[in-house]
Amino acid sequence: MVTVIMGLKGAGKTKHMIALVNTAVEEESGLVVLIEKGKKLTYDIHHGARLVDSSSYDLSGNDMLKGFISGLQAGNYDISHIFIDSLYKISGQAGIPETEALLMWMDEFSRVHDVKFTVTISADVATATEKIKGFF
Repeated sequence: MVTVIMGLKGAGKTKHMIALVNTAVEEESGLVVLIEKGKKLTYDIHHGARLVDSSSYDLSGNDMLKGFISGLQAGNYDISHIFIDSLYKISGQAGIPETEALLMWMDEFSRVHDVKFTVTISADVATATEKIKGFF
């Protein structure tokens, strides 16, 4: 399952995600992981969530992000939920076709590995395709 939280900067996406992360830590039996660029959410999320600073791993592009996610799962099959805050900052790619393809990959990965994804995207909702809207 993939859930997308999309909106322009300042719309409250990260605040909403923080609440979802903290709820997931309390309610889910597996490991909860939050991938963000930087460590600005260190004190906002529950200590039971694993915070991963993507800038420490020099990720660039959706293919590297896919490999990174696959590596996380391979190293710890107990992950139940992966949150990605600000997808475009992490991947460095902001194109709608690339985003759509990445979300479709995450959806398939989710089914195969029983992992949920929640992703924030800083962009106007009006730019979302029907496939992306399917993840809202």
